[in-house]
Amino acid sequence: MSSAPLPTDNQQDEIPTDLLELTEAIESLPIEHRIRLLPALRRVTESSIRRRRILTLVQEALGQLRLDMKYLVFDLEATRRERDRFLEQLGDLGAGE
Repeated sequence: MSSAPLPTDNQQDEIPTDLLELTEAIESLPIEHRIRLLPALRRVTESSIRRRRILTLVQEALGQLRLDMKYLVFDLEATRRERDRFLEQLGDLGAGE
């Protein structure tokens, strides 16, 4: 059985240093131990990459939500100012009669 493929440069940016060190340690073991450990290491590494990508997506979504909320608050405040101005104009029209 061949050893696990080494992560690409792009993947290494996503993999925690501890997992990279563990990969190096497992790669240095005798083949009979590597055969048993590499599938589990591969699953853990893929899970770590997947979790990091999900976390990035959630952080981006939260950032977008914060921005959307700022726009909504700004729009609400502008709408309230318009409402108050129209009520004032309506009051002026009623008082002028």
